[in-house]
Amino acid sequence: MILLASVFSCNEKEYKEDEVSSIDKKASIETELSVQHIDTADVLVTTHKIWKDKKLIKEIVKRDTIPSLGDTLMESEDKDGVVHKDNTKKDYEFYITVQ
Repeated sequence: MILLASVFSCNEKEYKEDEVSSIDKKASIETELSVQHIDTADVLVTTHKIWKDKKLIKEIVKRDTIPSLGDTLMESEDKDGVVHKDNTKKDYEFYITVQ
């Protein structure tokens, strides 16, 4: 019975309380954060989209160079089940405070 319950729980999509599935474009600001890895540094890209009456009024894009976190060893498995070890860039974690 426990095995059956664990199989079903693995198939269920993880519920994320704070995940947004759609944006109310009547009056909202949509913000996207991403990091682009370059040679010795990273670039933090912040994009703001201002929506009013279902129209994109303005898009603001800002890029800032930030220090790279270096590399990390990561294991990945291909479709044949073979495990590969690759060096990849470490990613920043995002914590956002909205007031």
